[in-house]
Amino acid sequence: MTKRYTFRTLLLEIGLIAAAVAFLFPVYALLTMGFKDAAEIVTNPLGLPSTLNFDNFGRAIESARLIPATVNSLIITVASVGGLVLFGSLAGYVLARRATRMSYWAYMAMVAGIILPFQLAMIPLYRAMVVLELTGTHLGVILFYWGVHMPLTVFLYTGFVRALPDDYVGAALIDGANHWQAFWRVLFPLLRPVTGTVIILNVVSVWNDFFTPLLYLGNSGFETIPVRVYSFVNEYTSDYGLVAAGIILASLPVLVLFLLLQRYVIHGFASGLKG
Repeated sequence: MTKRYTFRTLLLEIGLIAAAVAFLFPVYALLTMGFKDAAEIVTNPLGLPSTLNFDNFGRAIESARLIPATVNSLIITVASVGGLVLFGSLAGYVLARRATRMSYWAYMAMVAGIILPFQLAMIPLYRAMVVLELTGTHLGVILFYWGVHMPLTVFLYTGFVRALPDDYVGAALIDGANHWQAFWRVLFPLLRPVTGTVIILNVVSVWNDFFTPLLYLGNSGFETIPVRVYSFVNEYTSDYGLVAAGIILASLPVLVLFLLLQRYVIHGFASGLKG
């Protein structure tokens, strides 16, 4: 049966088109500016580039030292997200399977961590980092991300494990496996959807974070990509083509990862909330 095209449908379509234009316009401006020289940006700021000029990308890589910054971002992102998947999945398994009072309150404390802004503890946390000599190191930033992103990670894993039948782990235990073996060999492969969600959410957050690396890694030689791209604002204030090229290069790895894992995001999120 063919649905009628109503005035409400027309309004919905107009709203969707307006939302798409509002979302895509900054992306369009960024892409077009990255391929223009400084003179063309001034004379034709919103039009398509007359020629595809790749000089901005070469200069961005050389002047901002984006390659070492990319290595720093990779080290921090891989270690942070890897730790979140490892410890978050183990914590979710224990909190979902152990029906004790301690597990309940531990889970509630984790959930409370989602709504508490980390800015409340920013000053004492920074002082603790200084005392422990963790500022200016990869380890300090990685530990920070583990603490900040662990509540949501545990929340998603706990909800997903609760939604799975107990039969999988029970069968493995009857066959002689211990809890460690039952988790890694039986349960963890079933957590692939929520693991994809955890990876993409945390990679986007950690890779694009600007404030934390600036605070803990500023002037240490271990700056990440967003901090190095920010240096264009000081050194090349009027060269917006260089800034656009740096942002495009910094966004590419996360964009590729998102396209690879996007089918897991909604599934894992829905399962976590449902549990």
